Amino acid sequence: MRRYKQLLLANKAWAAELTDENPDFFARQAVGQRPEFLWIGCSDSRVSPEQMTMTQPGGMFIHRNIANLVNDDDLNLMSVLQYAVDVLGVKHVIVCGHHGCGGIKGTLGGGTEGPVHDWLATARQVLSEHQDEIDAQASEEAKVNRLVEVNVRDQIVRLARTATIQAAFARGQEVLLHGWVYDIRDGLIKPMMEIDSTTVLDEVGRPDKVLV
Repeated sequence: MRRYKQLLLANKAWAAELTDENPDFFARQAVGQRPEFLWIGCSDSRVSPEQMTMTQPGGMFIHRNIANLVNDDDLNLMSVLQYAVDVLGVKHVIVCGHHGCGGIKGTLGGGTEGPVHDWLATARQVLSEHQDEIDAQASEEAKVNRLVEVNVRDQIVRLARTATIQAAFARGQEVLLHGWVYDIRDGLIKPMMEIDSTTVLDEVGRPDKVLV
């Protein structure tokens, strides 16, 4: 059987299972969404935010890109962020990186080209700013994983400086930013840091240890 047909059959089974458990499930979904979380994560196929957090449909607004980068000129992300914070009123915004990230490996090893190379400019900036720390790691795996972690730190600070988040903080809206790292080796999410309206962004430290 063609693989795409398996996807369609799986979808029917999934919908039937949810309907059997709760006949009103999809009727409630059609009314609208009110998620509590915005997830900004990597596009990696091994990293499925709803599955690994056991979040039901409607519970999480999601944006994904290679290496979970935050750029002011990324109209896609900025519009997702604005809608999530200003319209949906999410209370938590999560930036989640993951160990073994292909985008981070490409940042370290080079050899990227085309749109991927252009996209990773922000990750290369992170590497440049933390080059000594990355170079000091004992193995290639440790270098990748440490860059994953400091990248999450830098992206969450960039997120906190966006106009949308700064405006939410200024009006007293309840928004908490989280920096997490997902370890694909054991399936566990490691919280690394948090930022709220009282955080002095210039004083946000790096994660204090490498999760090798």
